[in-house]
Amino acid sequence: MRLLIALLSGALFGSGLYISGMTDTNKVQGWLDVFGQWDPTLAFVMGGAIIPMAIAWQLTRVAKRPVSGGSFPPAPMPELDRRLIVGSVLFGMGWGLAGLCPGPSVASLSFGGVPGLVFLAAMLAGMGFAPMVKARLDRAVPAE
Repeated sequence: MRLLIALLSGALFGSGLYISGMTDTNKVQGWLDVFGQWDPTLAFVMGGAIIPMAIAWQLTRVAKRPVSGGSFPPAPMPELDRRLIVGSVLFGMGWGLAGLCPGPSVASLSFGGVPGLVFLAAMLAGMGFAPMVKARLDRAVPAE
């Protein structure tokens, strides 16, 4: 049952990314081009993601455990720390340069061609190197 829920959730997520235009790099870069040909339509996509997530976090307060078993993940930390800021900056730079982020890059594999595969390979390499870079930064400048 858990695998079926995961399959349906992933299919719904991928379909939503495609229908909303999040897999269209031109649309994403248009959203980020505030001083040029700005395309505000992705604001609705973000609102459509934030609102259900806010409701879901509220529901986790009253539910004993997830429907599919296991336990709920802990709530995100409200503090801004070095990891969050550096990660956000790197994510934003990659999103702006490529017009893709992790979810849409996987969703666009079937039609993204070679550039999509190159982005995915670079993203996976970055994910692989991130723990090593974090460890090195933590040794050089301890987090507060």
